[in-house]
Amino acid sequence: MLGIFAVVLCLVLLLTGLMTVRRRERQHALRTTHAIREARRKGTDRALLQHPFIDRTRCMGCGLCVKACPEEGVLEVVFGQARVVHGARCVGHAMCADVCPTTAISVALAEIDQRRDIPAIEDDFQVVDTPGLFLAGEVTGMALVRTAVSQGTAVGREVSRRKQEGELATGPEGIPDLLVVGAGPAGLACVLAGVEGGLDVAWIDQEHQIGGTVAKYPRRKFVMTRPVEFPLDGGLDRAEYTKEELMELWQSIAERQQLPFQGGTALEGLEAQSDGTFRVLTSRGPMPARSVCLAMGRRGTPRRLGVPGEELTKVVYSLLDAQSYAGRRVLVVGGGDSAVEAALGLSSQPGTQVTLSYRRPEFFRLKADNERRLGEAIQEGRLAAWMGTQILGVEPERVFVGTGDGQTYELPNDDVFVLAGGEPPFPLLERCGVSFDPAKRAAGKVVAERGSGLAQALSGATIATLLILLWAVWYREYYVLSQAERSAHEWYQSLRPARNVGLAAGIVATLAILVNLAYLLRRASIWPMQFGALRLWMTTHVVTGIGAGLLALLHCGFAWHGSPGTVALVALGVLISTGAIGRYLYAFLPRTVTGREMALEELQTSLVGLQGEWEGDHPQYREWVQEQMQALVTNVHWSRHLAGRLVGLVASPFRLHATLRNVRQVGRQQGVPNDRVEDLVTLARRSHRLSLATTWHEELRAAMASWRYIHRWVAVLLILVLAIHIVTALRYARIGFGGGA
Repeated sequence: MLGIFAVVLCLVLLLTGLMTVRRRERQHALRTTHAIREARRKGTDRALLQHPFIDRTRCMGCGLCVKACPEEGVLEVVFGQARVVHGARCVGHAMCADVCPTTAISVALAEIDQRRDIPAIEDDFQVVDTPGLFLAGEVTGMALVRTAVSQGTAVGREVSRRKQEGELATGPEGIPDLLVVGAGPAGLACVLAGVEGGLDVAWIDQEHQIGGTVAKYPRRKFVMTRPVEFPLDGGLDRAEYTKEELMELWQSIAERQQLPFQGGTALEGLEAQSDGTFRVLTSRGPMPARSVCLAMGRRGTPRRLGVPGEELTKVVYSLLDAQSYAGRRVLVVGGGDSAVEAALGLSSQPGTQVTLSYRRPEFFRLKADNERRLGEAIQEGRLAAWMGTQILGVEPERVFVGTGDGQTYELPNDDVFVLAGGEPPFPLLERCGVSFDPAKRAAGKVVAERGSGLAQALSGATIATLLILLWAVWYREYYVLSQAERSAHEWYQSLRPARNVGLAAGIVATLAILVNLAYLLRRASIWPMQFGALRLWMTTHVVTGIGAGLLALLHCGFAWHGSPGTVALVALGVLISTGAIGRYLYAFLPRTVTGREMALEELQTSLVGLQGEWEGDHPQYREWVQEQMQALVTNVHWSRHLAGRLVGLVASPFRLHATLRNVRQVGRQQGVPNDRVEDLVTLARRSHRLSLATTWHEELRAAMASWRYIHRWVAVLLILVLAIHIVTALRYARIGFGGGA
């Protein structure tokens, strides 16, 4: 009775909670769908450089990637699977890929096949067709401190290896083995790795201090990084550092290791010599080297406005200390994160009047936190945003701002900050022998669906299943008997649940369940120490789950006893089944619609594409028709309850017929040609069918997504009933002391 009560209680809680979860999930899906459409409209759905790719055949929607991503709004879980929302906010931390237990996420350069801003380099970062010349850091297209350190270290160690194996260019005596250009994290790591490997290293930068691009950040700006290790000197063990902290750390490393830094030396060119060495042209004269690493940034020289008065000293191209501009009238030009952060920093100073001028009608590719803070500052009146404007001229006490409609405004002004990006140093790099020809780049990382990724786990489970089956066949003479007949069999004492093999199988099954549930603790990251990778834990989770079920069958002797143990066995079977749905069936079944694979984003992209077909005269009429169709689809799509969506599906043809009749009638009243009306009616039908397909495709995915909730609560039921079974067995069966079964 106690076991039945526990089952009924868990079922009531399960159904109640499932209804609540489904309601919340649909609300979340509505918000995320709107966010995805807005990202596509703004062009922030795809990244310029690094971009996360999701393998839907492996993603099980655990949400760890969303929690791990330090940039808000890049990823969301919709209907049980991860989706990229604002891909442009991804800067390549790859934390999502690190925590994914099923290897469903990878971070790579986005769509580089035809791009001419990514250099052609080999796997060891050597430039294609220029032996001995290497690239590292931001210039390769990767912008993270951690990545820069990793690449710089790899280049330094590769050159060290070549010297040790006699592969380095010889040339005249006394010239450096490695000349590093750039004093950012990539350059610092490259120099340290070279010194560690016994190289004679030279190190130059056009600035007089170590820091690279980070040195140009505003005062007290937080620089997101990850724990990294520098050769020779250890590394950074925190997740966030301010600009000043990083600069101090890097400077102290250079001083401790007595690195040969030469600041104020700008790169002007590079010439490969016949003996394999290089003649590096700098602002201080030529420098020879056996190999060269260009660890430069991508920003190059600041982008200028090209307007009268730009040469005035009040026009600057970076902001280092906002406090110095308290009480000033300031204009910030630009619409990226750097410009917005500068405007926000200036607006927080007492008495400072800040105006932000941006040439686009709305902001583009802003980080979520910057966009939110900017909106708050505008609403509070701390700064003014002039959208769709451009600077026409600068004078000592004013600037002239033009709008898109040809009007010109005069703005009182003391200082102008031009933060409109920079001119990349690509021409200089090409003169140095770096190619940006896509044909010379190695084939990009092919991102394709790879299946569930459970080969190893399922192989182990298959072997375990075969062993259990062989055991059952070997002792089939006992297992085919009824319960009453078994007690008289000679194998009864060895195989019954309370003794020997049966008892051992039950104990091992219980231990397997405990190990299986330990995966949840590891995934929750509640312990200071993390033991093993999540991928290994996921494999163990699958193996122990299936293994526990097989051992439980062996424990009960492949028979039903009508006890709490039987209820526990059923719960374990449901748990394994829902796990299989989540890890395998869910990844495939919802993708097959009307006989072909059809991903949700394909449908949504097609819907957006239909808008381009609504062309011609009578724009107000066309917009009205679109509104009617959107309202018709929304009534079905976002009904709060499943019953409402089912009713909407049944009533949809009748509503469509009435709406189209109204469309024809209004068209005739407004004098729209009949052929144009029929064109719109045809498009309306297509849009309606496509939207309904999207709706029920999402509904199917949502229904399948419920497996996780069921899986979780069945696990709770299993633990409860298993505990009852163990207590009952210890109390009444006297396990281990000769008691009955």
